Amino acid sequence: MADDGYLLDNRNAGAGARLDALAAVFDPVTFRHIDALGITGGWRCWEVGAGGPTVARWLARRVGSEGRVLATDIDVSWTGAGPDSGVPDSGGPDSDVEVRRHDVARDEPPGETFDLVHARLVLVHVTDRDAALASMVRSLSPGGWLLVEDADPALQPLSCLDPKRPEEELANRIRTGFRALMAQRGVDLAYGRKLPRLLRDAGLLDVAADAYLPVALPACAVLEATTVAVIRDQLVDHGIATDEEIESHLAAVAAGHLDLAQPPMISAWGRVPGDRS
Repeated sequence: MADDGYLLDNRNAGAGARLDALAAVFDPVTFRHIDALGITGGWRCWEVGAGGPTVARWLARRVGSEGRVLATDIDVSWTGAGPDSGVPDSGGPDSDVEVRRHDVARDEPPGETFDLVHARLVLVHVTDRDAALASMVRSLSPGGWLLVEDADPALQPLSCLDPKRPEEELANRIRTGFRALMAQRGVDLAYGRKLPRLLRDAGLLDVAADAYLPVALPACAVLEATTVAVIRDQLVDHGIATDEEIESHLAAVAAGHLDLAQPPMISAWGRVPGDRS
């Protein structure tokens, strides 16, 4: 019963709110990791599968006018650019970010090299993950860093970690169904844990990783509500939950009755040999 297409399609009307919620949950972790890699003025950065604009804008502030930030995605609707691919945005806090439509697994990598290549919650959804990872590694300058952050839903599959009430059991049933829908579309639900090995196999040095498990944060509830809104029709069509059950679940989320967790995000980083010029 395989389905085609990206379940969390950015063309969905609710995608913007979901991307904002993802940023609220995960941006602080991403920024901490990039700061630890030593980002400074003048760095050239490629933000892969950017989705929303927050990481690219933050990178632009860090690298300053002497640096460069390229943000790419197969759908740049929410990345901060207009409809023309490859044209830098004009005005606003992200005016130094170039936004370009690009499929990291299928298209040739940008014709330049970078001091930092970053992808967050991207490769887990890409069918040809090996090709995408190889493309990112090839785009690193000598001494450049690759930071890949991806989910591992199989590592912690529950929405409510301590289910005691019917509304918590319902939340977990909806999350289980959501995971099944992702698996049908080729998502590797155990991809995050593989990242350190994959980075070492790619020839990177100083590989390390950590994991972040958000639990009971206000932003987790917002992310849950916006995600369910995006996939609601799929949940109903596949018999995972009825409209009435989804309404009940969203009401419990809005009322703050659930200590919601999101899947762990594993961040792995490594650098190519050499020294940056």
